[in-house]
Amino acid sequence: MSEHAEDGYTGAATLAFQDGVIPVDVELRGYFQPIDGRYHWYGRIKANNEVTSRVEAGARTAFLRTPTGEAEGTLTDPDPWGRYRVGGISTPPYKIEEPAEQ
Repeated sequence: MSEHAEDGYTGAATLAFQDGVIPVDVELRGYFQPIDGRYHWYGRIKANNEVTSRVEAGARTAFLRTPTGEAEGTLTDPDPWGRYRVGGISTPPYKIEEPAEQ
């Protein structure tokens, strides 16, 4: 099994749905997957009644915006604490730190 370095972001963000924007708190991580050549990012959105209402009404994608970026993400089912998982395969919604030169 191969190890990979993860980048991430924890803090305030917004979820932009077709019918409005919701402020949220997130914890995000991600990594470059050399097998498919793409960046995979994922995380959890802190429990939020407005997010729950939108997802229960059928919304499954939204633009996730942080202070350093934005990306379209897919929302999946909540965990037992009401936190929705969000993720995508693209440039992540946060700044990726450049690797240190060797």
